[in-house]
Amino acid sequence: MTIQAHLASLEKKHGALEEKLHSALASPSVDDREISEIKRLKLRIKDEMERLRSSTRH
Repeated sequence: MTIQAHLASLEKKHGALEEKLHSALASPSVDDREISEIKRLKLRIKDEMERLRSSTRH
């Protein structure tokens, strides 16, 4: 998998988590732990995307 393809895959996952987060925040039955987990996963993916982007700039 190329770096660009990997980035595209990560961006897709990040977008899906964003949608899941919005749904979770709109639902009163979702607990705070689940919301925190979604946010943590989003941040991990964002960090990975930034790492890949910075490695392609050098």
